[in-house]
Amino acid sequence: DNNHDCRLPDTMTSLAPFSLPGQFWRGNLHTHSTLSDGALSPAEVIASYKNAGYDFLMLSEHYAPDFDWPIADTRHLRDDSFTTIIGTELHAPKTTVGEYWHILAARLPRDCEHTRPDETGPQVARRAAEAGAFISICHPAWSQLTFEDGMSVNAAHSVEIYNHGSEVENDRGDGLYLLDQLLNAGRRLSANAVDDAHLHNGTLDAFGGWVNVKTENLDPAELVTALKNGHFYSSQGPQIHNISFSDNRFLVDCTPVQSITLLGGTSKTVTQVGENITSAALSLDSLQNAWLNSTPSPWLRIVVREASGKKAWSNPIWLDQLT
Repeated sequence: DNNHDCRLPDTMTSLAPFSLPGQFWRGNLHTHSTLSDGALSPAEVIASYKNAGYDFLMLSEHYAPDFDWPIADTRHLRDDSFTTIIGTELHAPKTTVGEYWHILAARLPRDCEHTRPDETGPQVARRAAEAGAFISICHPAWSQLTFEDGMSVNAAHSVEIYNHGSEVENDRGDGLYLLDQLLNAGRRLSANAVDDAHLHNGTLDAFGGWVNVKTENLDPAELVTALKNGHFYSSQGPQIHNISFSDNRFLVDCTPVQSITLLGGTSKTVTQVGENITSAALSLDSLQNAWLNSTPSPWLRIVVREASGKKAWSNPIWLDQLT
């Protein structure tokens, strides 16, 4: 019905993760060391991220026979101010373009079964999810993943919307095209940014994209639970302090940026632009008359962008969860 009224209750609602207790912890979920094809030892990689101000890191070594099936045990490298998540990057044939799948699995048991010769990427992702892992589809543009590829991974929790290593390596760091198509198809996925750092050229592929996860402490299990629940936002630099909803408007508070944008599943957006703006009130009503399509999008995202081009992204917000 093109006349559908999507107006929601006028009560002020602060949205998760901003409404939740605890604090935001900065972390990178996709990193490699000499245990697979990285340049530095696990201890050196973790020291570099700790020194750069991160709170946690996951070494996501390539879980493949070429590297003797590594799942890095980094527990001895944790301390009171920095922790690690145990996980890996899973592989299996084959995507639409004929390449191996790259599937991130955070908090996968270290004794998990090796990938079987007859398993596909979606099957490996499902088995890892059933073992308790947070599952993310890696670097969609770098892998040239299609919509059909994305739909086939029905165990995924998230999509890498920005992969810094892929960006600096071959200008294919953006995964938003796949996320938004999957959201339009009804898949409820979160959006995460990562480095995929190998550190062969210093820190060129490091410290470029990360997640800010909201929990009450740095316990790895709590971090992964928050990731599964979408209790985080992703960034290349800007910080989002709060997102709330009132009187059919999204209210956004952030560090100084050039633009704050509300977008959904059509071409229509609502953007506030200025110099060093730190807040915006973005009307949901303004999104309802996109070209050739006045059907309201059931999901929305918020993006803030600095003058330098660096961005921060909220996770998708589903309108039926605001009612």
